Amino acid sequence: MKPEERRERMALLVKEATRISVDELAALLETSRETVRRDLTLLSEQGLLRKVHGGAVYTQTAQESPLGDRRAAARAEKIAIGRTAAGLFRQGDSLLIDAGSTTAYFAEALKNSGSFTVITNSTVVAAEMWSSPSPSEVYLLGGRYFGGGHEVLGSLVVDQIQRLHTDHAVLTVGAVDQGGTFMDFNADEAFIARAMIASARRVTVLADSSKLGRHALFQVCKADRVHRLVTERAPDDAVENALRAAGVEIIIADPAQSTIR
Repeated sequence: MKPEERRERMALLVKEATRISVDELAALLETSRETVRRDLTLLSEQGLLRKVHGGAVYTQTAQESPLGDRRAAARAEKIAIGRTAAGLFRQGDSLLIDAGSTTAYFAEALKNSGSFTVITNSTVVAAEMWSSPSPSEVYLLGGRYFGGGHEVLGSLVVDQIQRLHTDHAVLTVGAVDQGGTFMDFNADEAFIARAMIASARRVTVLADSSKLGRHALFQVCKADRVHRLVTERAPDDAVENALRAAGVEIIIADPAQSTIR
């Protein structure tokens, strides 16, 4: 088990148990107590749990609010990101698009950019693309519906995505840490994103600057799986250097214009 996989599993074990000892974690993960203590220190620094004497306790991490609230937050920035991102695609492209406030604004802009083939787990994205003045092919993935995010999640959705081969995946994430790892707060959404990445030739991530330099519980992918990041403000040096080293194109959106770094 790789260190990041071990720590992800450790965080889940702490969450499930609420409180768990170092000895229990060492046995469950088949590793040493010293390794467990080091991992707990790191996870505690990331705010994913609280390290206590002899073990750890679960602390509620940041969670995403309902979609309507997220669309209202940083609205101007997300609209700018969506409009800039919409100009990156050519008519006829096939796109997997996940559910999120920024991808909703992206779909709002994309529908006025021509005809596309769009496959999505977001009912908002599907509705936006269906109302396009230039008819697009719109496919809504089927599975368990979650009204808070106006999205469809679960293994049925992942299975359908795995049978597809699209030109692009356009994704939102909960966080991009200083090492350039793309992350999310919701396990099901992370699984959907991973499947979309594996089923697309190119990956574009849309994330406003509040997501940059943050941590989240579930890893989506390393930076080398992402081709473009569209945001509204340049990341700090650590994040930018990690992304540039992995070959990620950073596109800075502005309500008036966009530039490429």
